[in-house]
Amino acid sequence: MAAYLCPPAVIHGAHSVHTREIVAEVHDRHPDAAWAPRAEGIAASTGIETRGWMLPLEAAVAPGNGSGAGPAGPGPAREALLRDGFTERDADRVIAALEAVPAPQTVQERTAPAWEAVQAYGERAARGALQIAGLDVADVDCLITSNSTTPALPGLDVSLANRLPLRGDTMLLPAAQWACVAGTRSLALAADLVAADPDRVVLVVISEALSTTYQPADDTLESLIVRLLFADTAVAAVVTGRPRPESVLRLDASWHHTLPGTRDLHRLETRADGTHFVMDRRGPRAVQETVAAMWEWLRGRHEDDPRSWHPDLLLAHPGGTRVLEYMEQTMPGEWPSGLLRHSRDSYTTGNRGGAAVFDILRRAHDAGQKAGSRAVLYAAAPGLTATALEGEWL
Repeated sequence: MAAYLCPPAVIHGAHSVHTREIVAEVHDRHPDAAWAPRAEGIAASTGIETRGWMLPLEAAVAPGNGSGAGPAGPGPAREALLRDGFTERDADRVIAALEAVPAPQTVQERTAPAWEAVQAYGERAARGALQIAGLDVADVDCLITSNSTTPALPGLDVSLANRLPLRGDTMLLPAAQWACVAGTRSLALAADLVAADPDRVVLVVISEALSTTYQPADDTLESLIVRLLFADTAVAAVVTGRPRPESVLRLDASWHHTLPGTRDLHRLETRADGTHFVMDRRGPRAVQETVAAMWEWLRGRHEDDPRSWHPDLLLAHPGGTRVLEYMEQTMPGEWPSGLLRHSRDSYTTGNRGGAAVFDILRRAHDAGQKAGSRAVLYAAAPGLTATALEGEWL
């Protein structure tokens, strides 16, 4: 499995959303929540001061175009009041009061503008990746796409095939539900594709508007954490079966792992007011199990040289800093410190979901790496499922 990766293009959300703005909005909306006195401390514990969104915070918290009179409008509500004995004057007063109550955005109001942004950002990332690789859209033989929070059919793959545009015979492989594992799993799939045909050029594009999970009406502690964590990012990279002058990383092996009985720990739920990300507090411990399984995979690959082999870079997206700490605690003691520095750096501006590993990889590339440096890429996603790759810097 030899595949060659060019540096990724990373397009961050253009709208900077500061943590203090989120905390102020939450306090204003939920002043009596049980966690309200701890909101500032919880926000500070994330280590995130600002994150980039494709749309501004105002778009996430704006009321919908409807009203408290209900989805059918004021007419049926007024008739129901009259049947219950209200006078026409009192019914009109009630309807006027209901219409003054702001309604939450509908799933269409929330998702439609984000989907437009996901497509535009995805196109920018795709064009950037091709330029970095010294290639043209006509050179692309296969397009792999992922976006989890803005479902659409046709999806991002067809959208980009038209927007770029790609050749009519380009293979399109959409993966809308990979979520946080999209970065590593798309590279593993791309490596398999170029192994079958080394002359293939595979373009990977991941565009995530995770800010669509910001739900103002939710008053749970988990919802507060979701508000604070997520960032919007589009990334793209080119994978080839033969080395190019622009190639920076050779991918040598991949590993996949799924934990049974964990599909409810992290999930997206689509409700009337849009997409909600639901987290279970048992999630980090389950992710740790996939990390332990990855260590075993690496030990097996290097069992002939277990004491001297170690990665020089560990580019990991396990979902948060708590699992990064677990990774540091459980990796072999003879491994050097600082292997996760680029992962930690990425988290300081938000959790980017499926785009995270490409962002971390870009940070490592920009920092400069020695040829021959050994790299391990890892990510875990709702499911719980994980994918890792091992490779070498060129």
